[in-house]
Amino acid sequence: MRDYEKLSKLARDSGFTHCAPLDVSKLEFLQEVRDMCNAGQCDRYGRSWSCPPACASLEEMREHVRGYSCGLLVQTVGDIEDNYDWDGIMAAGARHKANFGRMWDALERGCSTVFAMGAGACKLCESCTYPDAPCRFPDRMSASMEACGLLVSKVCTDNNLKYNYGPSKIAFTSCFLFKEC
Repeated sequence: MRDYEKLSKLARDSGFTHCAPLDVSKLEFLQEVRDMCNAGQCDRYGRSWSCPPACASLEEMREHVRGYSCGLLVQTVGDIEDNYDWDGIMAAGARHKANFGRMWDALERGCSTVFAMGAGACKLCESCTYPDAPCRFPDRMSASMEACGLLVSKVCTDNNLKYNYGPSKIAFTSCFLFKEC
């Protein structure tokens, strides 16, 4: 079930608003994106196994992704009143996480041929065990695209998926990579 039409249908059935094929060769893992995690722009830095500095290094990420030939970008777009509509932003983010989980489950989460990068820090557990104990669910945890060093707007642009849907919209983006499509 790796051809784009089937993946696109699965994405829609999982609740995503938009999806697009992802050219893995266009992924650029950038230190400046990882640096944003540590610059106070995210409160999860150093607090989660899915976030820097605990997640894979950029070099490890580049090496890991070399084994994948294709992918799918998925988005959940939600309505917000304005950029300060925290409730609307959080609701869209929660819908995206649920959509992401449904699709990952359908792709057989534990399969070695699927690699998932989410939106935002992993929230499988109410409180992460980092750094005191190992991750409770290492096979289910996913790092965000940003934690992996990807500039999401560039990934979308490079793969012909709209990123900005206007002032009353918020988009959450994730991706799934496959060894073959």
